[in-house]
Amino acid sequence: STDDGQVGDWSQYMDLVVVGYGRSSRASVNGGIGMQFNSDTASNYPIQWFWGDGASAAASTASYTYAAFGDWPAASVTDANTFGSSVAHLFDINSGKHKSVINRSCGDRSGGGYVELNASTWKSQAAITEIDFIDTSGADFKAGSRIDLFGVLPRMVA
Repeated sequence: STDDGQVGDWSQYMDLVVVGYGRSSRASVNGGIGMQFNSDTASNYPIQWFWGDGASAAASTASYTYAAFGDWPAASVTDANTFGSSVAHLFDINSGKHKSVINRSCGDRSGGGYVELNASTWKSQAAITEIDFIDTSGADFKAGSRIDLFGVLPRMVA
């Protein structure tokens, strides 16, 4: 909610910024965190992925059932205090066009660091009124994980 008496009214915002810090309960190192908008679980989210771990780098593209929010460490990472971080910028959330998302993420994958840059599109012209965060493997988020949402107001001029 917006915490200003307008519970759930995002219509005043131009963009949203999402900051996350977390860890997954999945057993496999590979997986990811995704965002689904307005309960849309269809393959309406084309994504371009760019990632590196200091020794190698890769890029790919595909359509998914979620927009990318990064890759947080799995329960199989030996240090229980290892968390990943993600920052996503959702652009022009109330427009009548497809929505764009840029996400930056970093963390630890079994003792080796990695970074990601993801660009996603939600192929819908609807305003974003709901965001569901999922572990793409179906796992849960571990205790201590958190996601904070910030609204960006339009520029005010005199």
